[in-house]
Amino acid sequence: MSNFILLSGTTTGGSGSMLVLVGELALIGLIMYFLLIRPQKKQKQQMQSMLSTLAVGDSIVTTSGFYGVVIDIMDEVVIVEFGNNKNCRIPMKKTAIVELEKANAEK
Repeated sequence: MSNFILLSGTTTGGSGSMLVLVGELALIGLIMYFLLIRPQKKQKQQMQSMLSTLAVGDSIVTTSGFYGVVIDIMDEVVIVEFGNNKNCRIPMKKTAIVELEKANAEK
């Protein structure tokens, strides 16, 4: 019975099914690029441009939700003053800054 199925079945060209597979993989790759990779790159560029405009006196929000004012800026570290207490100055990484509001921005 199994010989009959093998002999009676039509064989299709392997190159046609291979092209369909490659096309489907390319389509999945494009979808992944436009849904995952491209937005992530755009967000990273926006974050870099925001951090490049960081200046002393700017108000910031950290990843943990703390509001503070920038006191000093170094290469990768920023010293931030939190709350009304002038003695509460904490060094933190620049990458922990989520939002930035310029000090001279008019409201």
